Amino acid sequence: MNIMKKQDFFFFALVFQPQCTHNGSMHSEDLRTVLVTGGAGFIGSNLVRLLVKEKGIRVINLDKLTYAGNLESLADLDGDPNHLFVQADLCDGEQMRSIFREHQPDAVMHLAAESHVDRSIDGPGEFIQTNVVGTFQLLQAALEYYRGLEGARKNAFRFHHISTDEVFGTLQMGDPAFTETTPYDPHSPYSASKASSDHLARAWMDTYGLPVLVTNCSNNYGPYQFPEKLIPVVILKCLRGDVIPVYGKGENIRDWLYVVDHAEALHCVLTRGSPGETYNIGGNNERQNIELVQSLCGILDELRPGATPYAENISFVTDRPGHDLRYAIDASKIKRELGWEPKETFASGFRKTVQWYLDNEAWWQRIVSGDYQLTRLGQESNAG
Repeated sequence: MNIMKKQDFFFFALVFQPQCTHNGSMHSEDLRTVLVTGGAGFIGSNLVRLLVKEKGIRVINLDKLTYAGNLESLADLDGDPNHLFVQADLCDGEQMRSIFREHQPDAVMHLAAESHVDRSIDGPGEFIQTNVVGTFQLLQAALEYYRGLEGARKNAFRFHHISTDEVFGTLQMGDPAFTETTPYDPHSPYSASKASSDHLARAWMDTYGLPVLVTNCSNNYGPYQFPEKLIPVVILKCLRGDVIPVYGKGENIRDWLYVVDHAEALHCVLTRGSPGETYNIGGNNERQNIELVQSLCGILDELRPGATPYAENISFVTDRPGHDLRYAIDASKIKRELGWEPKETFASGFRKTVQWYLDNEAWWQRIVSGDYQLTRLGQESNAG
């Protein structure tokens, strides 16, 4: 559906969509306020910053502020009238309905989720509650609100559900990359809970007519990532002179997507994507975990050399249960239909990331100086 006036479209495409060039379905004036769930998390905080600072959009930032939610990641938005933080629990249906009534968003971007595979193995209940029940409550609140809209506001409303490539399961060496039609085959409580939420979102469109967009992304990296995931763990272990744990033999392969590229892609899908469609978002950066860890060590050897090469501290540890061998995203659809592709290469993105952690020691020191200490639930942390 295209509700954009022809005389306005060309200007909008030039000014607001530098990475997204395909004709779309949402007029810039229709997107005044966006409700972002999980906006104090890693991907969420980078998305909120992009929407507020670069797109001029008012953001209602909803986050429960669990262990991985950190408002210090958005300290640069303090006092900005276009950023309103609301601490809330997705599973509280009445609170969700109240937020819609009060803030009247033009779209929802749903990122809030429990997202760490290791934690899902140790405590799957929280993942089911947040990722499945929480998504259900948000969908119900959004649907009630959507039904009360009229005219252009109703035509323009979107519910954008942000998910992961892990719902597709694992690939073997030489298998073609995941596409939007790859059958679901989740292998962990985390990926199973995200697969469930994907199905709910699509069902709410097919059954109730809620205009839903779904995106599935590859592994993200970049600024403000909570230090339990592989990349910040490696960087901070190096800086602390600790052993660097790598699961198995480090042969697992991931496609790595720079988080700012991902945020641009999400905005692109929201403003240009067609309701009912799924778009895979990838970084075109497949690497074995051991290759990635060695690359990070090499960058740190150059930017902050230690007494010995950091790679000498790599230690292989017992693999985790159900560890998927390979993820790979075929992002040709979003490039073909919406004109988006990542800007950062493997070399440029990881150098930027290492430099960010070196330049922002105060941010991560406040996290690791507490009870967390680069472990999860008392065990060595690794997200390979």
